[in-house]
Amino acid sequence: MAASLSHTSYSAIFISSASKTSVSPPPLFLPSIKIPTFSPLAVKPLSSTFTPHAARAITITTHATSTPSSIPSDTLTTTFHGLCYVVGDNIDTDQIIPAEYLTLVPSNPTEYEKLGSYALIGLPSSYAARFIEPNETKTKYSIVIGGANFGCGSSREHAPVALGAAGVKAVLAESYARIFFRNSVATGEVYPLESEVRICEECRTGDVVTIELGESRLINHTTGKEYKLKPIGDAGPVIEAGGIFAYARKTGMIPSQSK
Repeated sequence: MAASLSHTSYSAIFISSASKTSVSPPPLFLPSIKIPTFSPLAVKPLSSTFTPHAARAITITTHATSTPSSIPSDTLTTTFHGLCYVVGDNIDTDQIIPAEYLTLVPSNPTEYEKLGSYALIGLPSSYAARFIEPNETKTKYSIVIGGANFGCGSSREHAPVALGAAGVKAVLAESYARIFFRNSVATGEVYPLESEVRICEECRTGDVVTIELGESRLINHTTGKEYKLKPIGDAGPVIEAGGIFAYARKTGMIPSQSK
């Protein structure tokens, strides 16, 4: 019974205390929080007496090769003299060497000569004079004079090779298809020279002409007229050496072929 009373007394005390205590609801907003502020970092300028670490010197050693300027060149004194063969505009590679003759291998001396015998055989019948006479492998015309866009068409290297194999030393045109010009330089077969005027309308097939590379000039001895040409430039030494690979060996860019 004592235990029961004790329990009742404690319950009454708890209830009485609870009724006298007021419980406030939690605030709807959190109290403001003060964020600390920082002053900006002061950066001091470098002193004028600052001395960086000494840079390490790097030495680059290059292979000893010849430069084009150090290679003797006869381009400035090179001249071509002979009969000229005159053609018009847009002489394409099919006219220079038809596709049926592309099976001939220029590296074979016999086939190289045969390839030359077909040079310009694709020209239309309107050209009365044949570039190469029947039963001949060489032409009597050492200089070809053309109009605009000479060598257009396919990218066949046989075109300048056929002209060179036939005995042509230089082609002089108002302008070239880029691929023909590049192939002429790469193979070293002919000099692709450009004129400043339409010389193809000033010269006739069979005229005796001289080309002076050093003076960039053409002299027509038949008419007595002279014409200014565009300089051959850096392509000259490459053609003179016999093509891009021969030039590379001559300048030390690639090893020379063993003897």
